[in-house]
Amino acid sequence: MKLNSLHSGSQTPILRLKPTHSPNGFLPRSIRACVSSQDLQGQSIAVIGLGKSGKAAVKLALARGASVVAIDHNQNLGLLEEDPHFEKHSGDLRTVLGNFDGDLLNSADRVVVSPGVHLENYGLNSLWHSGKQVMSELDFAAEILPKSIKVLAVTGTNGKSTVVTFAGQMLRQLGIEAFVGGNLGNPLSEAALQCLPSTSSGHKFQVAVVEVSSYQMDIPNKYFSPSVAAVLNLTPDHLERHKTMMNYAMTKSRIFSNMTDAKLAILPSDNHYLNEAIDGLKYKLNLSWIGNYPGIKIDLEEKIANLEVPALGIDSQLKLDAMKVIGTHNYYNAAVAALSIVGLEIGVDVEAIGSTIEKLRPPLHRMQIVCNDSHGITWINDSKATNVDATYAGLMGLKGRKSVILLGGVAKVLDGQDSIGFERLVEVLNNHRCVITFGSSGALIQSTLSDAGLEIPCLRASNLVEAVHFARRMANFGDAIVLSPGCASFDEFRDFEQRGMVFQELAYA
Repeated sequence: MKLNSLHSGSQTPILRLKPTHSPNGFLPRSIRACVSSQDLQGQSIAVIGLGKSGKAAVKLALARGASVVAIDHNQNLGLLEEDPHFEKHSGDLRTVLGNFDGDLLNSADRVVVSPGVHLENYGLNSLWHSGKQVMSELDFAAEILPKSIKVLAVTGTNGKSTVVTFAGQMLRQLGIEAFVGGNLGNPLSEAALQCLPSTSSGHKFQVAVVEVSSYQMDIPNKYFSPSVAAVLNLTPDHLERHKTMMNYAMTKSRIFSNMTDAKLAILPSDNHYLNEAIDGLKYKLNLSWIGNYPGIKIDLEEKIANLEVPALGIDSQLKLDAMKVIGTHNYYNAAVAALSIVGLEIGVDVEAIGSTIEKLRPPLHRMQIVCNDSHGITWINDSKATNVDATYAGLMGLKGRKSVILLGGVAKVLDGQDSIGFERLVEVLNNHRCVITFGSSGALIQSTLSDAGLEIPCLRASNLVEAVHFARRMANFGDAIVLSPGCASFDEFRDFEQRGMVFQELAYA
C-alpha cells in the first residue's frame, strides 16, 4: 500500500450560504469547515472493529480521501467493498476478516479503533505507546467538526442515554437543530460526514449532543472538546475491562480533558473516585454538582429543580410536575439536560426549557411502557438496566404499583468484592408482587436475594421466554410486569436492545 505524507498546503474552505432566519435569529453567512474534504488524500487508515461505529469511521475516512483497510475478527461479516453503501469507494477499500498480518497496522498512517475493541487486542496498546497515531472513532470524527458547532457530551454509568435523549428533545422542541448520537444511535462520524464540504446537503445542526461511553475514552482524545460535559454517576460496571473503580473514574474523567475557558462541567456531588480523578482539571473548569450548589438541587415533593451556577449567571427554577416519564430519577435527568443546554450559551434559558418538559419521552428500553394488555397488566421494558444501580433507579420509580420484576442475564461482580450486588434490591423488591430470575446468573441472583431477606415469592426460569410465561401467571389485574434485568444480556442475546425487543414481542403475543 502506497503511503504519502499529509498534504499541508491546502486551504480551509468556506461554505457560502444565503442569510436565512432560524427560530433563534440569523444563521451565520458562512460556516468554516475544520479541514479540507480531502485532507487525508494519499494516507492509509486502518479501522479496527466493523460494528456501527467502525463502518461510520470507514465512510468518513474514505470521504476524507484516505485508502482504508477495514479489519474485524469476525469472519462471518460481509466484505465492505461488496456493500452498496461503499460501492463508489471500493477501489480504495479492502476488508480483512479473521486473523491478519500485524504489518497492516504498522504500515498504516493512522489506526482508528471502534469502542468495542480493547486496547489489549491486536497489539494496539504497544502500537499506541510506540508513537503510532492510534485514535478512537469519537476523536477521528471530532477532528473535523466545525468550531461553530457546540458539543454537549454526557457520560456516566447510568442515565446517559436518557439525558442525551432529553437534551435532544428539548433542543428540537425549541427549534434548534441538533445531532443526537455518539454511543447512542448514530456514531459521531455520521455527524462529521455531514460537515465535509463535499457533502451536498451540508450540516444542518447547531448542537451535537453526544453520549460517550468509557470504551470511547480508553485512548485519550486529542480533538474531542465539549462545550459542556457531564459525568452523571459512577458505580461498578465494565470492571472486566477497567479492572478497578479508580481506573474507571480516570477514564470517565477524560471527557473534560480538552475543555478550556472555564466551560461547564457537571458531576455527582458525592463520588470520591471522580473527585480524585478530576483533581488536576479543576482549575480550568466551571464545576457544578448534581445534588449540591453550584449545580442542581431538586425538591421531590414540589417537583421543582433549582439550578444555580453563579459563575455563569444561572439562578432559575425548572418546574417538573408536567413530566409524564416514569421515575423520580428522571427529574434529575431532565434537570441535568436543562442545565447543560443553558451552559451551551446559545440563547436558551430555563423558562424556555420548561415549556418542553411535558413532551419528554424516555429512550427505547429504559422504563418504556410497552402496552397495557387486556388483563389489566402494564408491560414495562427496562432492558437497558444492565447493572444493579440502573435496576434500583427504575424500581424506585414504581412506588405505589405492585409489579412482577424480571431479573437476570450475566451478573457483574463488583470491584474488590465477591458480591454481585443484588442484595441492595431486597428492600425495594419487598414492596412488589414477585421476582422471577432467569439466564446464566438466575440461580445466583435467586440465592443472593433469599440470603439477604427477600420476603416475596422468587421463581427461577431458564430463559426470558419462560420468565415471561411465569410472570403472566403471577401478575394480578392492575400490576406491572417489568423487565429490569440488572445484568448484561450476552448469555442469550446480542445486546440489551435485542433482549428488549424480544420482551416487547412476548408482551404483545
